[in-house]
Amino acid sequence: MVTSGTRLRSQVCDTEVIVVRPADSLDDLRAGGAPMVPLGTAVATGLTLDADFADGSVLGKRYVDESGAEVLVTKPGAGALSIGTVRLALKGAQPLPASD
Repeated sequence: MVTSGTRLRSQVCDTEVIVVRPADSLDDLRAGGAPMVPLGTAVATGLTLDADFADGSVLGKRYVDESGAEVLVTKPGAGALSIGTVRLALKGAQPLPASD
């Protein structure tokens, strides 16, 4: 299982993330359809960007799944983030409390 603060990178595009809130589901975290690997790990040869997961990721945005896992994009890339074949959702902004 990945832990909070773990940095991962895509094997098929430039996407890099840092784990904000770990969960068991992140063991199958993918970018562009290919499994992500720890930063500094060699990438596998022969992998290509899956056209179904080529929507990209946005720098500085947080992505979440239904289990509560959360990652922060530190370097954007062409691959969309997913857990297996289920895309991660872009985390929306939290409303600020009223100051009246």
